[in-house]
Amino acid sequence: MTTDQDEFSLPSTPSPNLLSDHKQAWRPSFWRASHLAQIDFANLPCPRVFGQDDVHHLNPALTLWDIWPVQLDNGDLLELDSGSLWVMLSAPRLPDPDERHNMARMRLLLKSEAGWQDCGNLLPDGFSPGSREWSGSTRLNPATGEVTLWFTAAGRRGEAKPDFEQRLFHAVGTLDVTGALPCVTQWRNLTPTVANPSQYYADLSITQGVPGQIKGFRDPYWFRDPLDGAGYVMFTASRASHLPASPYDGVIGLAKATDVDGHQMFELLPPILDAFGLASEMERPHMFVRDGLYYVFWSTQSHIFDARFAKGPTGLFGMVGPSLFGPFEPLNGSGLVLANPPEEPRQAYAWQVLPSLEVVSFLDFWGLKGGDIHQDSALKQAQFAGSIAPSSHLRLDGANTRIID
Repeated sequence: MTTDQDEFSLPSTPSPNLLSDHKQAWRPSFWRASHLAQIDFANLPCPRVFGQDDVHHLNPALTLWDIWPVQLDNGDLLELDSGSLWVMLSAPRLPDPDERHNMARMRLLLKSEAGWQDCGNLLPDGFSPGSREWSGSTRLNPATGEVTLWFTAAGRRGEAKPDFEQRLFHAVGTLDVTGALPCVTQWRNLTPTVANPSQYYADLSITQGVPGQIKGFRDPYWFRDPLDGAGYVMFTASRASHLPASPYDGVIGLAKATDVDGHQMFELLPPILDAFGLASEMERPHMFVRDGLYYVFWSTQSHIFDARFAKGPTGLFGMVGPSLFGPFEPLNGSGLVLANPPEEPRQAYAWQVLPSLEVVSFLDFWGLKGGDIHQDSALKQAQFAGSIAPSSHLRLDGANTRIID
């Protein structure tokens, strides 16, 4: 559980103009067990149960997960004559789905009226400084055709055994729509997004953990704040080691661009949200502004809550506030926006809410019918979809949300 002493010792003066001086900063908003206790498990906000007809493999040899769109600077989706562009993580289809994290590459997809098409790997071989490519975000400048990618480099290129070091990088490419399928070429300007994160976040230049039980410094999401016009990235992170310790130390971190396009290194800032004492991960964070309010969303799995104090489903969670810096309050009182159905508690994950209020995700373990994938490896292999999940749509009303389909 958290106390006032658990908070960062920083003045509580949130303002977009304070960011040039770290001596002036804000307190993060906390996600607490008392919030999660408000969840009504008898009436969870759930989409329908997915089935075999919802499993569609674009490439039968590949597993796909963690989906995000190519967006414009203001967050709107990029719309080409041929459709919209998306990125997913990909890996060869393996007997143990958990092993996919050790082989992850970003894959470019095209969505059109005809359906989804696989456009191949987003980055060329050997470009990433990591041994694997993990999630991020992508923006296009239509005036120049430049695509900026912020992503997670996991491990180190050429390492003999994958580890879970996580570093944030960004790079610039050029969109090419002259071929049969779009692609991004001429990748250049590979740059670390931030320097040593240990002032505010856990240092992940160490070998640690296993998937689902690792500290975080990943999932960078670009956001242009309409209030000050500056660019930021928010990301999944863990509390710095010099702060009060707990295995449940997930935060949503922040960094500010030092140039207009976000092509240089960023200024590292304190986190905006803190789940200390509640949850160890707040994954795939993202944000947009609607009706003057700032909505921030993330995904959390049920097994990473501190079961001594809190119980929560695997789901999409969110908060709302008057600015990028808060203060934030949990949506629907608890933070829960969308949960997997109790009958199929693992059917989807890694949700992203688009500005249109469409919610996208990937199809995870479907049709388990009460089976335990940790005890049945055949079930685990058979029921892992690794594909695009059916989407849902939300309605927002201030701090309240509901699923409308």
